[in-house]
Amino acid sequence: MKVFLKEYLIVLKFERNLSENTLQSYKNDIESFLTFLDNEGLADASEITYNLLLKYFEHQKKADKSSSSNARYLSSIRGFLTYLYDSKYIEKNPSETLPSPKLQRKLPVVLSIDEVNKILSLPDNSTVLGKRDKAMLEVFYSSGLRVSELINLKTGDMFLDEELLRVLGKGNKQRLVPIGSSAINAVTDYMLYARPSLENKVLSKGFIFLNRRHKNLSRMGVWKLIDKYTKEANITKEVHPHTFRHTFATHLINGGADLRAVQEMLGHSDISTTQIYTHIEKDYVKQMHRDFHPRG
Repeated sequence: MKVFLKEYLIVLKFERNLSENTLQSYKNDIESFLTFLDNEGLADASEITYNLLLKYFEHQKKADKSSSSNARYLSSIRGFLTYLYDSKYIEKNPSETLPSPKLQRKLPVVLSIDEVNKILSLPDNSTVLGKRDKAMLEVFYSSGLRVSELINLKTGDMFLDEELLRVLGKGNKQRLVPIGSSAINAVTDYMLYARPSLENKVLSKGFIFLNRRHKNLSRMGVWKLIDKYTKEANITKEVHPHTFRHTFATHLINGGADLRAVQEMLGHSDISTTQIYTHIEKDYVKQMHRDFHPRG
């Protein structure tokens, strides 16, 4: 079945144009399932049954997997089994009638304006890396980028006079995203007085945000920096790079921004994805009422 998985991943890569991160997620999910099958003494895909799938998800539940994780596993496994069925490797698709796990809507963590300001004030602007970190954090909050979009920004993607960034998003779709004056000032300061010290003509390849080894920052590198500044700011919320994207969208909508405009800035293909931020706003308003109304 590992041969089938390898074949399936190739199809996903070239027919659906999925990113390496998404492909790795599919691979990890399906390999987890194949390990379970192996432990059950099953070696042939045609032996996979509906009841065996139910047993697998019961196993996942006992392993303390969340409903959202199980929904993702189901999507990955169903796609794989559908491929095997369509390719005539199996005669029946046992996942067709498998019920989807009920999802509990979990609203994303959002920073307050004060918390954002605390974090943005922390990088030491007298140092090369401090200027880089300040610029990176300002761009995150100003433009609501995904971490993959931020680390892949190149010098040719900045149109600061027009107050725009060109971003390569999911599915290799390009979009133009506004960038605010505070972020422009921080990026300009970094580009003039810090980035030249980090740049190597061969290794840097035009990427904006560079590490000590002259290459573009990695996802983990950004994650560690976010964690560092969050702790220094004494913020106890669980903050990660995507938190800045959630915060960007929520603050815009709280301020009265049009939902379609926010959808465009975030690069969401479906507005229903953007609508979660209207729920955050409602929950925030209700929490304010509970906290501060005399009879809340």
